[in-house]
Amino acid sequence: MIAELVAEIGPLWHERHQAVLMSRPRRRAVGAGAKHKLVFVDRLLATLVHLRHGVTHDVLACWFAVDRSTITRAIGELRPLLAARGCTVAPGSRLRTLAEVVDYLGASGQTGIIDGTEIRVRRPAAGRKDRERFISGKNKQNAVKSMVVTDADGRLLFCSPAEPASCADITHARQLGLVRLLADGPFVEVLADAGYQGLGAQTGGRVVTPPHRKFKKNAPDWYEEMHERQRKAHSSRRIRVEHGIAHLKNWRALARHHGRREHMTDTIQAVAALLSHQQTATVLDDANM
Repeated sequence: MIAELVAEIGPLWHERHQAVLMSRPRRRAVGAGAKHKLVFVDRLLATLVHLRHGVTHDVLACWFAVDRSTITRAIGELRPLLAARGCTVAPGSRLRTLAEVVDYLGASGQTGIIDGTEIRVRRPAAGRKDRERFISGKNKQNAVKSMVVTDADGRLLFCSPAEPASCADITHARQLGLVRLLADGPFVEVLADAGYQGLGAQTGGRVVTPPHRKFKKNAPDWYEEMHERQRKAHSSRRIRVEHGIAHLKNWRALARHHGRREHMTDTIQAVAALLSHQQTATVLDDANM
């Protein structure tokens, strides 16, 4: 996988680096002067270790014998390139937008599963505007939220840009354009939890949520049994998305983010791209055994 990333990301990084060098007035030719102490392969390794294990920039700087600012710059350059790869669904085939995910599910006849996940972040400084927007009503902590889409087997297909955790799951889905894509696109069944109740009516029944309770009090025994059976049947189908989110949270950068909140979108999407590529490779290896 490292060799594939080097072959794919290396030319993109070099091209962007050359564009930066050519974008400002120079007294010397491009390529003159001091050379990089941290070569591209080491920059990539430092970024992957930081995302996977949450190692601080100071520790990475000691490992690679460079200054901390060099590590910070390297991670800042490579993280967006990794995020732009999208989620791998087959060799040479990737999904980068929610519209592509809906088209893929419709063409393949698969069921999609959506859910929101929250990642704890540092509390904004006192006196900062909209400071309370990051407080999660569910977890009572400062966090950002992302919507995750998987297939019926729990394979990652999409991770949305991060939003402050005060944004409701259903509101986030609407802001991403999920209602329009499902209503105007191919027929796709999407499973969701109770946080998305209401989308089913807006999408012609394409979003399936847990059954409503028709009896608030004194429900008959037969109804309680039927409701519990339907709820468990829906939960057993939807649980795969929780497994996909759990795999994401195994990467320490998403267990709790200690960096800048502005970088969370690139971090989430970079981890999703790497994890989806790994999942696809594992599926292919199992199929070839």
